[in-house]
Amino acid sequence: MAAQTSMLHVRVDDDVKEQATEALTAMGLSVSDAVRLFLRRVVIDQAFPLELKVPNDETRAAMEESRAMMANRRTRFACADELFADLEKSSGQ
Repeated sequence: MAAQTSMLHVRVDDDVKEQATEALTAMGLSVSDAVRLFLRRVVIDQAFPLELKVPNDETRAAMEESRAMMANRRTRFACADELFADLEKSSGQ
């Protein structure tokens, strides 16, 4: 016997939906699959399945930088090699 289902309507920013759809597709999931998975974890764990914290100053600064980069459609690095070189430099290697 099939389980009864209900329709769930959620409003999200168009850009967020598009970016989430792309990321989830790469993982082999649809947005609907991800929402069902999220809600199933809430039921199973009886808890919110993500850790929620108030971000510290460094994290807030990184979030603002990221938002500005996304708004301007710019990147910090011209290529992956520059990114990896910066990561190695930052890690002290």
